[in-house]
Amino acid sequence: MASAPRPLDGITVVSLEHAIAAPFCTRQLADLGARVIKVERPGVGDFARAYDSRVKGLASHFVWTNRSKESLTLDLKQPGALAVLWQLVARADVLVQNLAPGAAARMGLGYEALRQQHPGLVVCDISGYGEDGPYRDKKAYDLLIQSEAGFLSVTGSSEAPSKAGNSVADIAAGMYAYTGILSALLLRNKTGEGSHVDVSMLESLAEWMGYPLYYAFDGAPPPQRTGASHASIYPYGPFQAGDGGTVMLGLQNEREWKLFCEVVLQDAAVAVDPRFASNAARSEHREDLKALILAAFATLSTQAVLERLDQAQIANARMNDMAGLWAHPQLAARRRWREVQSPAGALPALLPPGRASSFDYRMDPIPALGEHTDAILRELGLGDAEIDALRQGGAI
Repeated sequence: MASAPRPLDGITVVSLEHAIAAPFCTRQLADLGARVIKVERPGVGDFARAYDSRVKGLASHFVWTNRSKESLTLDLKQPGALAVLWQLVARADVLVQNLAPGAAARMGLGYEALRQQHPGLVVCDISGYGEDGPYRDKKAYDLLIQSEAGFLSVTGSSEAPSKAGNSVADIAAGMYAYTGILSALLLRNKTGEGSHVDVSMLESLAEWMGYPLYYAFDGAPPPQRTGASHASIYPYGPFQAGDGGTVMLGLQNEREWKLFCEVVLQDAAVAVDPRFASNAARSEHREDLKALILAAFATLSTQAVLERLDQAQIANARMNDMAGLWAHPQLAARRRWREVQSPAGALPALLPPGRASSFDYRMDPIPALGEHTDAILRELGLGDAEIDALRQGGAI
């Protein structure tokens, strides 16, 4: 029985991509059924292929962001390879690129030039700072954008700022590129015209910084770095149990505070202690309250603390590590794991977030470097002799 149609079936995406932001965007387009042709440098490929070898010899970043794609190798400095790219773009619905600033335009792949020949094309440029402005030509890596966007200033301990443990700026940009492309395709259905989507990593992460921005509105002091605790609500954050495990909990109001003292701490008197009688007072005296909580938890296992918190209906979580996330019972119960093929064999992969009732997400193999080059060139009408010539010349 044929599978149900996917939202982006029939859409072709050509992507000049590397690292994370653009590959993360295009993988999600592929999840929805788009054909994604990933253009890579011959012999080297996307440099994220060499970040590590943690997944049966493959790189963890690459495995995460590149399933369901076709890999085409082209040396775009060579006229023959550039001619192939132009043929692909002529047939495409979407062009995505996150090359160095100005590189795509120098190859004639700027939006204004493309629009003249391909008015229906959606062009998405992903960069650190956008296509104009004084920072346009600055190099941008995830950590640098986390710094420029103020993320580091509110993340970490009071003694030291800390970056996020994953590529949060790249992920933010990839998500806004993804939604921008979807919006442009919807608009094209109404107007017949393509669009230019100019996504900046700085602007993407700045949007995610909305709360601390407004908290520091009009020169007010910004949120303090408080590690995994909350800057203005207490108790809210990590607490150690007697067996060495860490429990994360959060209180939102005075009703929960009273229940926390009665059920979890099993000491109702703490609730009316003047030092802790309001959230402001608890924040002011957080070290005293922390000592009380840790003393109560010291005789309990992590599971026992979680059970008391559940009994009191206090929001809580176990601080998982990666092994705990791989084995998370909720992911297993909702059957979120699938298997995808790769050059290293079958690998587990999470389904995209959002369980859809009308279609199945595409979960096709992770490509080897240049795996689809010959097939794509033949599709464009090139014969074996022409393909051999390109290969001999190093263009593919």
